[in-house]
Amino acid sequence: MYNEITFKLNMDELILQALREDISSEDITTNAVIREKKTGRAELLCKQDGVMAGLEVFFRVFFLLDPFAKMEAYVKDGDKVKSGDLLAVVTADARALLSGERTALNYLQRMSGIATYTKEAADLLEGSNTRLLDTRKTTPGMRIFEKYAVKAGGGFNHRYNLSDGILLKDNHIAAAGGVKQAVELAKEYAPFVRKIEVEVENLEMLKEALEAGADIIMLDNMSIDMMKQAVEITAGRAKTECSGNVTKERITELRDIGVDYISCGALTHSAPILDVSLKNLVIIKE
Repeated sequence: MYNEITFKLNMDELILQALREDISSEDITTNAVIREKKTGRAELLCKQDGVMAGLEVFFRVFFLLDPFAKMEAYVKDGDKVKSGDLLAVVTADARALLSGERTALNYLQRMSGIATYTKEAADLLEGSNTRLLDTRKTTPGMRIFEKYAVKAGGGFNHRYNLSDGILLKDNHIAAAGGVKQAVELAKEYAPFVRKIEVEVENLEMLKEALEAGADIIMLDNMSIDMMKQAVEITAGRAKTECSGNVTKERITELRDIGVDYISCGALTHSAPILDVSLKNLVIIKE
């Protein structure tokens, strides 16, 4: 889903929107203090243990404000970091450093927080055959960044958006008139290369989805015992996904059910930020 070219195609437009939100006409404080271009250097410091994600996005903020900006990074995305670590040094027009600081840190803190939470949850599944997935419960305008952060933390991406895959949820099933009808309509409409996932809430719906030929079964808000029964009934005829109120704290009790995937909206909607700061700005005499 992500590669360097695709990421950059989307990244700049979103960052520019964030910068425009923060600088509607000018940064009046910075412009009052620095009246002309002066090169500055600042240190990116870690204030909390965690996992890094979003360094490229962080730097891109400054680069868009000053195309001569440079960054020397001492860590990379996916690395574990500790409080007190010097993460990077950024050199740019001091006005760009000051005006872009908050936007750049917002991205880095948010993305690193997601990567940290994801890593902690993914580590609980180590040794099992179950993969940890994110969901579409992302911050508007931040999905490409937040899903990237999940991958940096060792998780995997579910569908990126509504165009990316077929997932028949409760309201789709109700609108179609039942599980069987919903699957049949999806097969009739969608290209044959698309897999069909069906959300089920009980074993009867599960059996109906299997008979209809669903490729993936989402076991939604089921009890542990019911999910175990569902996996036994499925018997490899479809992939299984556990969903519904999944948090890091529940991963341990879910890992032995035998599902192929556990989807966790908390990875993106509930992860706290990782505390980092841009400090020690100095003006370089040229």
